[in-house]
Amino acid sequence: MSKVKLSMDGIRYITLFESLTGAMAMDCFEDSENNRLVFVVKSGDMGLAIGKGGDRINRVKKTTGKHIDIIEHSDDPVEFVKNVFHPVSIKNVNIILRDDKRIAYVEVHTKEKGLAIGRDGKNIEKVRKLSARHHNIDDVIIQ
Repeated sequence: MSKVKLSMDGIRYITLFESLTGAMAMDCFEDSENNRLVFVVKSGDMGLAIGKGGDRINRVKKTTGKHIDIIEHSDDPVEFVKNVFHPVSIKNVNIILRDDKRIAYVEVHTKEKGLAIGRDGKNIEKVRKLSARHHNIDDVIIQ
């Protein structure tokens, strides 16, 4: 697992997130292009972060004025990649070493490839960024 470097804004957003939800955030980055914040919460804190009926996450959304994505952390890189792709159902994840680069090959149902990639590639970029930040995975390739 790699050390995650946070920006000052990231630290501020994490403080706000933790005070509004009670969940422990391990990482946050702002995707200003898509007006969203992406939080990685400690394993087991997903329910706490969302709250009953989504009330806690909606409070964060209302306070920041941005769309919020929450990903549950896992020390297992395969499980982490699956978590980042949620709600897309993943058939299989293989992480291989090729030319000194760690590459995750992700097998997705054909019907869900569009959702996995996202409009203008925003979902796959989120997966690539978080995989690199948390597990030193250089690339993620959808099959």
